[in-house]
Amino acid sequence: MTSSFTKSITLRKQVTMDDVEFGHLRDFIYEKCGIYIPDNRKYLLENRLLNRLRFLGLRTFGEYFYFLKSDQGGKTELQALFEVITTNETSFYRNPAQLKVLENGLLKSVMDEQLKKGSRDIHIWSAGCSTGEEPYTLEIILHEILKAQRSLWNITIMAGDLSEAVLASAARGEYTEYALRTTPKAIIARYFTPIGNGRYLINPAIKKHIFFHQINLNDRAQLRNIRRSHIIFCRNVLIYFDEAMKKRVISSFYDNLLPGGYLFIGHSESLHNISRVFKPIHYPSAIVYRKEG
Repeated sequence: MTSSFTKSITLRKQVTMDDVEFGHLRDFIYEKCGIYIPDNRKYLLENRLLNRLRFLGLRTFGEYFYFLKSDQGGKTELQALFEVITTNETSFYRNPAQLKVLENGLLKSVMDEQLKKGSRDIHIWSAGCSTGEEPYTLEIILHEILKAQRSLWNITIMAGDLSEAVLASAARGEYTEYALRTTPKAIIARYFTPIGNGRYLINPAIKKHIFFHQINLNDRAQLRNIRRSHIIFCRNVLIYFDEAMKKRVISSFYDNLLPGGYLFIGHSESLHNISRVFKPIHYPSAIVYRKEG
């Protein structure tokens, strides 16, 4: 009897993705979510989709493409495709220089502006939240800054991602030591409970202010339904997009942000040649973009 492992190896040897199949799948992915796969990443798409072919009992990537477009494939396989083509490498307290900007005055300036308006409402949007490390980090920072006064503010964090699987993981709030590798030990002690086998559960007080939701940044209707924000974090997401898609996403963020709001993108990302509607504000080791108004 042939083992599943042997079948997998046989499939890998026999099935390859030709240029036509690659073109069809690349265009389909771009149409659905805006992620662009360049020619030199064809091998990566092929390798990542081989297991989907095996799981579905399909013989070629052409068959897989037509399955995606069929009623039979539907949303279920589309979600599986999204999970295969995205990378969810992240950690708590990632890119600390940017977080220091938030801690060392930017958040206070937003709060002061709200108080002048007689409001204690602040909305933060984590767009591309992956398995939740970023929005949970932001909420921990809020607790660290505000301490007992956290309850006096209506600060909500909307955390969205394309993949429903990573959102389910984020909602569980359970993490490995590896996810906490860049987190100060004092923060781990205050906000996480060890549950054995090197895993930790985040404090329920941190979870209650975060609302996870599925979002496709290529879907204008979905983006228009997001509550307008004072601060947007969209870090290490633009790298998945071509120039046209980057411009559409940044335009949507501009529309979503309230006047005077702030946009954080990845440490190695830039709005140069993408958009000039934001004012770049330079900090030591970090740039933040502000919507003037």
